[in-house]
Amino acid sequence: MVALAGPRHTAAMLLPLPNLAATEALAARVAALARAGDAILLSGPLGAGKSAFARAFLRAASGDPALEVPSPSYTLVQSYDTARFRAHHFDLWRLDGPGALVELGWDDSRADVVLVEWPDRLGELRPDDALSIAFAHGAGDARIATVAGWPDRIGALA
Repeated sequence: MVALAGPRHTAAMLLPLPNLAATEALAARVAALARAGDAILLSGPLGAGKSAFARAFLRAASGDPALEVPSPSYTLVQSYDTARFRAHHFDLWRLDGPGALVELGWDDSRADVVLVEWPDRLGELRPDDALSIAFAHGAGDARIATVAGWPDRIGALA
């Protein structure tokens, strides 16, 4: 873990993820800390681990390692009930901007946990208090995650 200075003076961490199991472990730690009203923003290029993280997060939060978690690339949002909160997995890749989010139930979903792939499409709807995880490709199957936000909880992710 490497501590970085992040946006808005929020502490940020650089976390090496040497394999898929490490990405899944990070997702499980985030799921354990998440609570209703949280936004988790997942950014990075195609194939960097956003969907793998979201799938692992939802499986950990539900306590069901076999939970079917299809990509919401075409439906744009999938919703899940867990023991602790309701979660909405948004994939905004096909959106041009925040205009369509109203029709997708964005405002109502903010009372629950939202996982957002391609958060740059949120525009002015981007929550200031979100946990942001930016994924980058590393060597081979490795990934690197830059994690920022949740100043009261981020230390538990290291």
